[in-house]
Amino acid sequence: MAIPKRIKNYKGRYALVDNIPYEMPVFAKDSPALMAGFSCDYEKANALLPGNEIHALKLPNGRAALMVTVINYVNTSIGKYIEYSIALACTHGSKPGPRLWPAIFMKTYGTGQYILDLPVSSEVSVKGGKGIWGMPKHKANLDFIITDKMVSAQYEKGGQFAFRIEIDRPTSPTIHIKVGSTNYCRFRNMLMASYIYFDSRAGINLFKKATGRLFIGDHPNVSYLRNIDINPDPFFTMFMPKANGVLDDYFECWFMTYDTKPTSMPEGLESIYNLGLSEEWLAPPSVKDYEKYRIK
Repeated sequence: MAIPKRIKNYKGRYALVDNIPYEMPVFAKDSPALMAGFSCDYEKANALLPGNEIHALKLPNGRAALMVTVINYVNTSIGKYIEYSIALACTHGSKPGPRLWPAIFMKTYGTGQYILDLPVSSEVSVKGGKGIWGMPKHKANLDFIITDKMVSAQYEKGGQFAFRIEIDRPTSPTIHIKVGSTNYCRFRNMLMASYIYFDSRAGINLFKKATGRLFIGDHPNVSYLRNIDINPDPFFTMFMPKANGVLDDYFECWFMTYDTKPTSMPEGLESIYNLGLSEEWLAPPSVKDYEKYRIK
């Protein structure tokens, strides 16, 4: 998925949205990132997706895919912050897609990921990501640690352990990737779709060569994921030492529909109207006894 020409034409221009100044295009440069995919039970994963228009993507083995992506944004339009995405690979349409084809014909099936939880480091990132693109951002205690052998990221909130991902650094040759991704989420009870494009070098391990560890705590933001039969062995891992990305200024949204009349309203505009532009981070995670939360 190539960056649209209109995005490239924005270079050198500026925007001001909700009092947040942006140098266009909305960019991220030289930012370390990790990604891992874990198979999980299809029916249980699909039950986590709201409405009737988003469906869990079905892997060749008939299972769904839990996607974990953590990016340490060191140079962006709105300062430095960590973004911790926990999502399910999905398709968009009136019915679920078949196996395999949505991974090839991504535009046809609206292939992307539905974001279940998206903690970030800074308030301005919450204000922009949620207020403009509808992303379910909230501020939390996060870290991103790189060693010679491992890349890890931990997520805590309110003093409670939530999530940790560890991947062994890929030893395969670093390859150049140019890829676009569609991120779906729910905000104001509408289905939102936003688009991001990466142009970077990455080390990738697949199947048996992909090694990593997943830890899921008791925090209500993520504890339910312990019940979707996650395979503890990732089917792929990826590490981008210096990822470069562009977030599209264009997004789409649709009303979400249900089989019965909804009785409660999910998060809406009340969650963002009083947010400021602070780039200050919370303290880094402190929980050390996370081994008991390891998915096995």
